[in-house]
Amino acid sequence: MTIPRDHIQSMAAYALADLSTAASGDIISLSQNESFRPPSPKVAEAVKGALSQSMLYPDPDWRDLREELADVHAIEGSRILCGNGSLDLIAAIASVYSGPKRSVLVPEHAYPFFRTAAALSDARVDQVTEVDATVSVPAMLDAARSDTGLVFIANPGNPTGTRLSKKDLVRLREGLRDDILLVIDEAYGEFADLLGERCFDMVEDGNTIVLRTFSKAYGMAGYRVGWGLFPGSVQREVRKVLNPNNVSSLSQAAVLAALRDQRYMRETCDLTVQIRDRIATDLESAGFKVYPSFTNFLLVDCETEANADDLDQRLREEGILLRKQAGAGLPGMVRMTVGTAKAMNVAADRMIKWRAISCR
Repeated sequence: MTIPRDHIQSMAAYALADLSTAASGDIISLSQNESFRPPSPKVAEAVKGALSQSMLYPDPDWRDLREELADVHAIEGSRILCGNGSLDLIAAIASVYSGPKRSVLVPEHAYPFFRTAAALSDARVDQVTEVDATVSVPAMLDAARSDTGLVFIANPGNPTGTRLSKKDLVRLREGLRDDILLVIDEAYGEFADLLGERCFDMVEDGNTIVLRTFSKAYGMAGYRVGWGLFPGSVQREVRKVLNPNNVSSLSQAAVLAALRDQRYMRETCDLTVQIRDRIATDLESAGFKVYPSFTNFLLVDCETEANADDLDQRLREEGILLRKQAGAGLPGMVRMTVGTAKAMNVAADRMIKWRAISCR
């Protein structure tokens, strides 16, 4: 029988959210960092208009989308690559710039797919200790090895929700060797843009990539579109390994319409932040430690893994789904996606009641 390559056979499958529950009736799913709000109303009209052309292959160069992204973000459109979600781009980057002789460096609580992408390329992954669930620049620099070829960092982080300042990111970049490629994954970047610390200019030095997605702030996880700004020479190499028709014509039309409705996207971010911060305050008042978040989710400390397991189980029995974080090296914590105000009120109420009984 044909067998897979050794490094693939030894891999564990990527862990998806557990959506199982014994509860009947409506389910409150706060486990996948999806937007509680649908995308701009302009999206449906754009998709409907694109249906008549769906017998054709999509534009492999995403020309209209790149032009709009360049206009919205004041960046150079020719340096943009688009993918079937940002995971598509992460995997492509790892396949080009890591491998058995080029290791990957990540923070200890990094987005788990960074490790998966490295494993696909048979690259060693070095994990770096964080400080209070926040990336430590000195620790990252100290951990770089002679064979380090690639550094992945999510900013803001997932599952932590914390972030590094632009100043710290620049310090990280300047402290790494020039031959180490730094990838800054800003999947939640729109939630932090109002801080005025965008990082697209860091790409100009030729050894940094900045990634974003339409899945979060734009509420378009189902359309699977991510994008990134690349140095020219890096872009050319990564483009070679991307599927030439990786973003469907319907998805391109959909995200183009969403981009043209920035007011709606910003409103989604504002509403999300309002709900997030109110619930964080309620949970903290009840005795939970809640980490500062610059995303559409909260990281909540349950103190022990046993507590996190018990809370998760009791909530599931009531049809409320959070996500445990043992797989990200945070066994005593759960991640809570920001849902509607009603859903969040119900979930927070159950969590507070659980704590009052279980954590005396």
